[in-house]
Amino acid sequence: MFGSGFPSGLPHGADEDTPVFVISVAAQLSGLHAQTLRSYDRLGLVSPGRTAGGGRRYSMRDIAQLREVQRLSQEEGVNLAGIKRIIELENQVGELQQRVAELTEELAAAYAAAEQAAAAVHASYRKDLVPARRQNALVVWRPGRT
Repeated sequence: MFGSGFPSGLPHGADEDTPVFVISVAAQLSGLHAQTLRSYDRLGLVSPGRTAGGGRRYSMRDIAQLREVQRLSQEEGVNLAGIKRIIELENQVGELQQRVAELTEELAAAYAAAEQAAAAVHASYRKDLVPARRQNALVVWRPGRT
């Protein structure tokens, strides 16, 4: 997801979602002006983390998102409202894909449990019973006279 131009050395324990970059560094990494980053934040296109004092901190994922916003705007001619909608829909698709994966796992577990239950029922059958032959016969019962 992250191409060249990203620093390879993140702080220990940090990943692509860890907000570590101040706005000036994020602007440099994304190739945008710091004021553009502030504008994108206000519009909800990229939502960086915040420090206790309110300062913005950008993650590697945020920087990739900034680059994608810029690409859609410059190369594809999409306006900012359209870009926001694209981002919302991509996030929704990701959430739905995750839910489908969860439901698929639940369904597989349910099938496995049903198969185990059926196997347990079959294992519990009495082994000393012998099937009787089916015959077409009519038996009439007459109580004995006392």
